[in-house]
Amino acid sequence: MIDVFSWPTPNGHKIHIMLEECGLPYRAIPINIGAGDQFKPEFLAISPNNKIPAITDPDGPDGKPISLFESGAILLYLAGKTGKFLPAGDRAKYEVLQWLMFQMGGVGPMLGQAHHFRMYAPEKIDYAIDRYTNEARRLYGVIDRRLARSPYLGGREYSIADIATFPWLRSWENQGIVLDEYPHLKAWFEQIAARPAVQRGVKVLAEHRKPIRDDKEREILFGKTQYERR
Repeated sequence: MIDVFSWPTPNGHKIHIMLEECGLPYRAIPINIGAGDQFKPEFLAISPNNKIPAITDPDGPDGKPISLFESGAILLYLAGKTGKFLPAGDRAKYEVLQWLMFQMGGVGPMLGQAHHFRMYAPEKIDYAIDRYTNEARRLYGVIDRRLARSPYLGGREYSIADIATFPWLRSWENQGIVLDEYPHLKAWFEQIAARPAVQRGVKVLAEHRKPIRDDKEREILFGKTQYERR
């Protein structure tokens, strides 16, 4: 059984959804990022960047246990393990991979910044809000144009590119987005959201997630605790 060390965030949900889609047995172990669980030595041993998600699989590629961090790497590992959601042919595979990298390098970081400065920053900085909201709108436009000519991000078939991107778009309102302005993306989003495995995946650990409650939790998430040498 795969152990998933995670929290109900977009990056966590990527892996929850993938595991549900693949039908692999797994156990979700909550890493409460508001309480600082991500800095505990036992978690850092498998995720040295102190970020969720991470996994351990007792049945690795050579029959020996393996641990992995970084959601994109985990998606690739699970796709390779199961032979699902990543095409075998080189051309189709690289078409998917470019959109997976687009999510990892653009959609996640930029939408995360939009969300932070719009919702969580202790002071409203107009420059930052405008910069990242505009970048969010640009990225939604890129996705919308792609989906105008392709049923899925990676091509004709549902893939890890869709699994990686969908959770980041669930908070579109907090990112300053009007979803109706992106009709192709909206249709795709609704189709993905209707998948039973996706519906199960976004519920994993959902009961643990709560709004930021106090200054201590805010400091753990965004303050100097993040930058201490370990």
